[in-house]
Amino acid sequence: MLKIILPLISLTLISKMKASKFNTQVILALLTLLSIQMMTKPIHMFNATMFSDPLSAPLVTLSLWITMLMIMASFKLIQNSNSEFTFMTTVLSLCTILLLTFWASSFLSFYLFFEASLIPTAILILVWGYQPERLQASFYLMLYTVFASLPLLLSIMLIKTSNNHLSLLTTPMTPPSILTYELWWIITILAFMAKMPIYGVHLWLPKAHVEAPVSGSMVLAGILLKLGGYGLLRFSYSFQHINMKLTSFLLPMTLFGAFMASIICIRQSDLKSLIAYSSVSHMGLMTAGIMTNNSWAWQGALMMMVAHGLSSSGLFAVANMTYEATHTRSIFLTKGMLNIFPSMTMLWFLLSAANMAAPPSINLMSEIMLMAGILNISLASAPLLIIIAFMGGAYTLHLYTASQHGNPPSFMNPMYQPIPRNTHTIFLHVLPVFMLILCPETISNWAM
Repeated sequence: MLKIILPLISLTLISKMKASKFNTQVILALLTLLSIQMMTKPIHMFNATMFSDPLSAPLVTLSLWITMLMIMASFKLIQNSNSEFTFMTTVLSLCTILLLTFWASSFLSFYLFFEASLIPTAILILVWGYQPERLQASFYLMLYTVFASLPLLLSIMLIKTSNNHLSLLTTPMTPPSILTYELWWIITILAFMAKMPIYGVHLWLPKAHVEAPVSGSMVLAGILLKLGGYGLLRFSYSFQHINMKLTSFLLPMTLFGAFMASIICIRQSDLKSLIAYSSVSHMGLMTAGIMTNNSWAWQGALMMMVAHGLSSSGLFAVANMTYEATHTRSIFLTKGMLNIFPSMTMLWFLLSAANMAAPPSINLMSEIMLMAGILNISLASAPLLIIIAFMGGAYTLHLYTASQHGNPPSFMNPMYQPIPRNTHTIFLHVLPVFMLILCPETISNWAM
C-alpha cells in the first residue's frame, strides 16, 4: 500500500514543474495498474490500521483511474486559471483520502476519512465552480452529509462499548443493546443513505453537480457516491442479522425512491441535472440489493459501483465537452450535435448504452445480479423492477436523442472540433466498462 500512497503524496511536489499534468497522469495510470494486483489477494494486511480485500481493491483502482481522468478532462479549466498547483494539490489530496478510507481497518478510522473527503470536495466546488450559487451548493453538501454522519459517530461509540474493538475484520459483531436493534440500525446507515444518496435525502446532489466543475462532478459521481455503498456493505457484512430485520421496510422504500428518481429524470431540462438524478435511481437499486443480505446482490452492488462510477463520470465529462461547444446545458437548446460533431455523438452513444445497461457492458451484469437477489427475497417487487429498468432506458434515450438529433441552433460554433484529448478521456471511461465483462470475477467474488 505504501508503494501507492507514497508516490501519490509525492505527486504534489511536481505540480509546479512544466508538463506536470502529463507526468501526473502517467504516474496515476501506472499506480492504477499496480493496484490491480490487490484484487487477486483475499486479504492483504499492511499493518494494524490498513488492509485490502476484494471489496475495497476494485474501488481503490477506480479511485486512481477516475483521478487520472479528472485531470485529463480539466485541462481547459487548469489552462484558464492561475491556480494549477492548488487544483492539483486538491485533487491528489482527495484521492489520497479516498484510498485511506477504502483501506481503513477500523470503524473509527473509516469514519474520520469518510468525513475528511468532504473538505477537498467542497473546495473544488467553491473555488472552481461555474455559477454564483456554488456557495449554496457547498452548504447543502456539508449540511446533508455532516448532519447525517453525526449519528454514525455515536453508533461507532456504542459498537466499541459492546464489542471492545472496532475492527472491520471481525464478523459477525454484537450490536449495542442500549437502543432497539431496528432504531440503532437506521441511525447507523443514515449517513450512507445520504452519501449515496437515496431518494428523500438527495437534494444536495443535483445542486452540487450543477455548480461543480467537471472534475467535481466526475469525482462526485465516480467515487464519492461509492463511499456510501462501501460503508453500507461493510456494516451490513458485520451485522447481517440486524440488516435482515429491516429488509421488509427498507427494500420497498429504496425501490420506490429509484422509481421516483427515474420519473424526475424524464422532466429534466438540464443535462447535468438529468445525469445526477439518474445516479439517484441507480443508487436506489443498489441499496435495495444490499438490503437483501443476498450474496448475488452484494456482488452485483460492488459491480454496480464500479460500472456506474465509470459510466456516470464519463457522461459528466462528455456533457462538459458539449457545454464547451454550445455554452449551454439546456436540452431544449442543445440539438443537432450529430450534424456538427459526429465523433462526439459516438461518445454519447457508447456512454448512454452503458448507462442504460445495454450489453455487453458490465452495467447489465450488475443489474441482473441485483434484480436476481431482490427477486429471491421478494417476488412482489418484480413489477417495480420492470418499471425501473424500462425508465432507465427511457430517460437515457431521451438524453441521447434530444441532444444529438434535430436541427442545430444558429448560435452553435461550427468551428469547434473535439480535440483528441476529449476523445481519449471518454474512451478511457468506456473501455473498462465493456472490457470488464470478460473477467467479471475480479470485482464480484468478495461475497462468496
